[in-house]
Amino acid sequence: MKTTSRRQLLATAAGTVAVGAIAQATPAAAEAGPKPIFAVPATIIPIVGESDVFPVRRIYCIGRNYAAHAIERGSDPNREPPFFFQKPTDAIQNVATGVVADHSYPSLTKNYHHEVELVVALKSGGTNIPPEQALDHVYGYALGLDMTRRDLQNGMAAEKKPWEIGKSFDHAAVLGPIHPVAKVGHLAKGAISLAVNGVVRQNSDLDKMIWSVAEQIAKLSEAFELKAGDIIYSGTPENVGPVVKGDLLLCKLDGLPDMSIRIV
Repeated sequence: MKTTSRRQLLATAAGTVAVGAIAQATPAAAEAGPKPIFAVPATIIPIVGESDVFPVRRIYCIGRNYAAHAIERGSDPNREPPFFFQKPTDAIQNVATGVVADHSYPSLTKNYHHEVELVVALKSGGTNIPPEQALDHVYGYALGLDMTRRDLQNGMAAEKKPWEIGKSFDHAAVLGPIHPVAKVGHLAKGAISLAVNGVVRQNSDLDKMIWSVAEQIAKLSEAFELKAGDIIYSGTPENVGPVVKGDLLLCKLDGLPDMSIRIV
């Protein structure tokens, strides 16, 4: 019969204890990492026909992307290079289909404007994306409102200061649910309009955009690394204008359900 020395027994026992100690220490070590000191809610957008939701990483906006709107804002509409600005993700106000959502008139402004827009949601991204490959990165589309404190925007612009205060505030990024490309296709043309209290103010067509969705994505990717979760407000047609408390806004875009808010 094989015998085992006292030294071998002690070594085996020590090894067993060490392995057990490591196994017990591993979960504790894993839990010892840094923890957030408080929770920050994720920004999400509902997806039509899905229980899953779209997580938002960044909100990009394209300025003056319809010729007539460029003219009314005092700019050259002849395909000047597009310019971009951003809104914070928590500026999003989700509006369910078939619901008239209350939208609070914001502080500081006395000239609050509507801007109806097509919104593009990305499922992937990159840098220097060729226009012919840009639409491969689109997950879906939504109908949106880029709400603007126009007096604050104009005042800052006149002083040659950043005008985020006119664009980047609570609930400034209103939009309906996302419609996947697999269900609605790519939206390159179609009537887009906005009415206030039943009177049409903005009325145009997506094919009047100076820069197409593919070109917008390509141009943006020259300046930023685009990623899944980014959304793009693609610019508004002419005849933006003021709203006041009590006004009912109805937004329409061919191929998508209407979206409506009431200023409160």
